[in-house]
Amino acid sequence: MPETTQETIERVGLIPVLRARNSAQGHAIVKAMLAGGVNVVEVTMTVPGAVDLLRELKKEYGSELLLGSGTVTTAEQCQATIDAGAEFVVSPSLHLEVIATTKKNGKVSCPGALTPTEAITAWNAGADYVKIFPCSAVGGAPYLKALLAPFPHLKLIPTGGVTLQTAESFLRAGARALGVGSDLVNLAAVDAGHPETITETAKAYLKIFAEVRKK
Repeated sequence: MPETTQETIERVGLIPVLRARNSAQGHAIVKAMLAGGVNVVEVTMTVPGAVDLLRELKKEYGSELLLGSGTVTTAEQCQATIDAGAEFVVSPSLHLEVIATTKKNGKVSCPGALTPTEAITAWNAGADYVKIFPCSAVGGAPYLKALLAPFPHLKLIPTGGVTLQTAESFLRAGARALGVGSDLVNLAAVDAGHPETITETAKAYLKIFAEVRKK
């Protein structure tokens, strides 16, 4: 049986947030992450030609790479990215029509929320995960733990301020996976011709996950 989207997300434990400035940069980052063992990526709608980049990555890597779309705030964007190959859809905020469109297509929904009310509203609307954003700005791991106290059934993915230094604390607080931005998706490293920096960081994250799961 092939892994489901949710199984892959939770096994890898990372959703790298790709905010590349162009297609070439996007391809280089994905290649470097794959070399480090991370085969999940969220292509945000802020990338110029994001839908085309999704289509290109899908064609190039097929089932080798689990593709998602990010910063999705309308049903139209949602449908376009799913048609281009996105298997999961992430939003920075709560949009019920995006959740509905994602689920109608049989894909995995990960809307953004911050407060307890937003988080449970997203979950009750059919979200598979709830992205807690911007998590570090409101206390980081202790805030995540506090949210899970009344809602232990929620599957939370903290995003914003996730680094190699904070990853373990977020996992121990109950995160199902981590949304990681510039700490891993290092545009400067690619521009400087050092994609191996991204590869090494990817390996370092996976090592943290392995150690946390062992304990």
